[in-house]
Amino acid sequence: MSSFMLPNSQPEVQVNLTSDLSKDQLLAFPAFKNWISTLQHSLSLQQEKSHTFSAVPYALRKIDIQAVDFFGGNRLGFVKLKAEVSNDNGESLPGSIFLRGGSLILQPDDVPDDSETDKHVILTVQPRVPAGSLSFIELPAGMIDDSGTFSGAAAKEISEETGLEIPSSELLDMTEAVLSKLEDHAEKLQQAFYPSAGGSDEFVPIFLWQKRVPREQLKDWQGKLTGKRDEGEKITLMLARLEDVWKTGGRDGKVLAGWALYEGLRKEGKLR
Repeated sequence: MSSFMLPNSQPEVQVNLTSDLSKDQLLAFPAFKNWISTLQHSLSLQQEKSHTFSAVPYALRKIDIQAVDFFGGNRLGFVKLKAEVSNDNGESLPGSIFLRGGSLILQPDDVPDDSETDKHVILTVQPRVPAGSLSFIELPAGMIDDSGTFSGAAAKEISEETGLEIPSSELLDMTEAVLSKLEDHAEKLQQAFYPSAGGSDEFVPIFLWQKRVPREQLKDWQGKLTGKRDEGEKITLMLARLEDVWKTGGRDGKVLAGWALYEGLRKEGKLR
């Protein structure tokens, strides 16, 4: 096991690595870069007298890497770490973190050609072993890499999961449409929702795609088998009526967040 001092850290922060992870791999990992940059900026705000912790500010003291997972060869996928964040009074903040980076979610709404009201949402049904399920119902989603735009990555992911080719120009980032209007504080958080901020850095922008399609197309999508089979994806498409999707996919936080954003934007007249 090796260690190094985190660059540009004050006070100095020692990073302890696992035997299968190098300093260069960690510092190049997009999820780590985004997390450490966001945290350091938030800690710096304590210098303002109006900050809640200005009297006895917290500082990052140490990072212990506990475990890592690699995807497809040598690409770093997940990092489990413990960050020691404390103040001079010996008070600490919880710092057990699962780093995985951002994810993308697409809410595809389809309207039959002869109807203005009969909207459906395309969901996916697939095994999710962490939840103990072989048929988990959810919105199409995937991980964000460090290249391209969020909308471009969303279009690529939905093509892989559903077989639908969607121009990125037809996507609406619902999270950005809502959060960009807020008078937020100075922390540099993503324009996205955080499904498990108590234990993970994951942030999730939710995109909307609306398309008018023939009714026969809806029938073809129901039960269609999709996914990248050579990578172990076994996905079945499922259609749910828009007004029922919060019940049909009620176990999936992404469904509930997407539905809430959609309803909020619709009521404000920001959706066609």
